[in-house]
Amino acid sequence: MSEFHGVFPYLVSPVDADGTVRTNVLAKLCDDLIGAGVHGLTPLGSTGEFAYLNAAQRTAIVQATIEVAKGRVPVVAGVASTSTADAVAQARAYQALGADGILAILEAYFPLTDVQVESYFRAIADAVDIPVVIYTNPQFQRSDLTLDVIARLAEHPRIGYIKDASTNTGRLLSIMNRCGDGLRVFSASAHIPAAVMLIGGLGWMAGPACIIPRQSVKLYDLCKAGRWDEAMALQRRLWRINEAFARFNLAACIKAGLSIQGYDVGDPVPPQAALTADARKVVEAALRELD
Repeated sequence: MSEFHGVFPYLVSPVDADGTVRTNVLAKLCDDLIGAGVHGLTPLGSTGEFAYLNAAQRTAIVQATIEVAKGRVPVVAGVASTSTADAVAQARAYQALGADGILAILEAYFPLTDVQVESYFRAIADAVDIPVVIYTNPQFQRSDLTLDVIARLAEHPRIGYIKDASTNTGRLLSIMNRCGDGLRVFSASAHIPAAVMLIGGLGWMAGPACIIPRQSVKLYDLCKAGRWDEAMALQRRLWRINEAFARFNLAACIKAGLSIQGYDVGDPVPPQAALTADARKVVEAALRELD
């Protein structure tokens, strides 16, 4: 199994009003992020607006990311659906394109039992030959993964990682204690990355890393070196970005930040809306403070 670690920005999905993916903008962003030292790229995470895109757009985004990465960093592509068959088809297609891993997300309309939730993730992992990161985000998902389901999934030979966005850091420690090295934990922007690293996390997958990649990599390096005083001093400075991220629409906030930095990523996919002028000023002020 490939080893994933470090900072994986959740990429935005630049899409024109007519639905065309701005692959040139995405390619420049990916290239710049790699140049800034990130350890991997994650297209079609929450910040990538996966729930608002059609199949062709998703494929174009994953393909563009893989093509620009050129093997320099791993690409872990998001797979999400309400249907197991559709999720399996996506996972197989992204592996065929050259993805290095799959980020498995469960969408649900009707409530699901633990057995049904587990079967969804297990089917995705059974369908591919690359590592799978299971992703749980209770504030957006109708059906969450319980600790028992997580522990059983950790026994699958291709499920080696979890990104948990529950905001409950105690839950992360419970997962680590329960699963040991069988399931390594990525932090989300809902957690404090340095704190997650302190308890045994191996990095973070998060939208803010798109707009503060160099600072994010520096924070990771300080944590890995055990320089916790310096790490926490930097974490306190960076937390303002996370606060803005949590306050506003996910994609709108990061797209606004990238626009301020000169990336023509466009607006969020409707019915989402771009940040208001006042909200955009909050993001701009946070970025200016870090610069």
